[in-house]
Amino acid sequence: MTQFWRPIHELHQMLVDREISAVELTDAILAQVDAVDEKTRAYLLVTRDLAHRQARAADERLRAKRDLRPLTGIPMAIKDVLCIDGVAATAGSRILEGFVPPYSATVVERLAADGAVFLGKTNCDEFAMGSSNENSGYWPVHNPWQLDRVPGGSSGGSAAAVAAGEAVAALGSDTGGSIRQPAALTGIVGVKPTYGRVSRYGLIAFASSLDQVGPMTLDVRDAATVLQAIAGHDPRDSTSSPRPVPDYFEHLAEGVKGLRLGVPKEYFVDGMEPEVEAAIRAAIRLYERQGAHIEEVSLPNSRYALPAYYIIAPAEASSNLARYDGIRYGRQAGRGRNLIEEYQATRQDGFGNEVKRRIMLGTYALSSGYYDAYYLKAQKVRTLVVEDFARAFKKVDVLISATSPTVAFPLGAKTQDPLAMYLNDVLTLPGNLGNVCGISIPCGLANGLPIGLQVIAPGFREDLMLRVAYAFEAATEFHRRRAPLVSVGA
Repeated sequence: MTQFWRPIHELHQMLVDREISAVELTDAILAQVDAVDEKTRAYLLVTRDLAHRQARAADERLRAKRDLRPLTGIPMAIKDVLCIDGVAATAGSRILEGFVPPYSATVVERLAADGAVFLGKTNCDEFAMGSSNENSGYWPVHNPWQLDRVPGGSSGGSAAAVAAGEAVAALGSDTGGSIRQPAALTGIVGVKPTYGRVSRYGLIAFASSLDQVGPMTLDVRDAATVLQAIAGHDPRDSTSSPRPVPDYFEHLAEGVKGLRLGVPKEYFVDGMEPEVEAAIRAAIRLYERQGAHIEEVSLPNSRYALPAYYIIAPAEASSNLARYDGIRYGRQAGRGRNLIEEYQATRQDGFGNEVKRRIMLGTYALSSGYYDAYYLKAQKVRTLVVEDFARAFKKVDVLISATSPTVAFPLGAKTQDPLAMYLNDVLTLPGNLGNVCGISIPCGLANGLPIGLQVIAPGFREDLMLRVAYAFEAATEFHRRRAPLVSVGA
């Protein structure tokens, strides 16, 4: 396995040079899944037959040297909130047991058109609601760096799969940090694109004004490769931006000399672990040595982003999840004496505690007499957060901070304290409210656990975000460190 434990760009060249075949590569990754997934629990479903069909088709393209793309023959994992035609999709919830979508998400179609190989559907917090992957309706995911630690959430399965060698890359979704935070906690790269840059068609919705699909990879070049493949306008998604997608590699290696990097003073929060702060300050010094100008900036309304988010996101969730009634698809309780009782029994059985909590929060915030006091006020706070970012980006080109204030915490440590769990996303969710783009890259270790550096850029400036992230990565070796579990399947 370890001979194939390489980033996409290296494996692509090996495939083109016929040093390996797509089938051989796929079998090697599946062997790693067989060896370690009972420990990580990263997958809900492994699609072996589909993977082999796609790998054989990729080998035909490679032999004929026809329509070769950077992702041709590359084995990838898909978070189980994204639909694949004919493959079960649960969004990590028992209420969708047995649901098989008759269509694929646009991002899935685009990866398939490029010749990617789909290994399976990864575990996640139920309906992407969580920061530790302990809210999955099936089983928690374990961090490959230390199996008694969480991998982060909600895209914890995708993060663990990449970090444990069970996939070369993966797709996740990010509503308040659900790509970046697990990427940080598992030592990989995760990108939250600007809202509208990547189609949401075929994404099982949590909060429709916040959800975004993005890549989870071993390094920044790989992230740029996957983002290039999935980004762009989609007429099936009314929120998809018509803006042209730039070449993310054109300026990737130009460095940071002369760029203005802002450090938000509010992002050194109470409770940040000293090792995390030390690693971020070391990263700042490295950028300074590379010729960047460092400037402290203020995002004063970021302190209100967390409570605003936990009004807006649950409100949208309560609306989106109203469709799960057990009548048309998914789980059905089958014990109600009438239609209303059947709805209630199905939702009581099918939803987990965190999803129920957020549905109740959202329904309350939207109810008569409370809409203005809660939901409308939260939307006004959202506007203030947007304005904070806009002011900051008049002074600086990008912002840099920690991704998570802590490293991965023990499984079970915060499950009884929802507020403590919600605080894990305090540095990421302002970016979802502010409609900017962000990336997390590895920048150190604390007690053997990864630390993530976040780079935030203005909306639709993923090219600049990737350039700044790549400058750090090119000068360090953190992205080359592998979780101890990787060697198990060698």
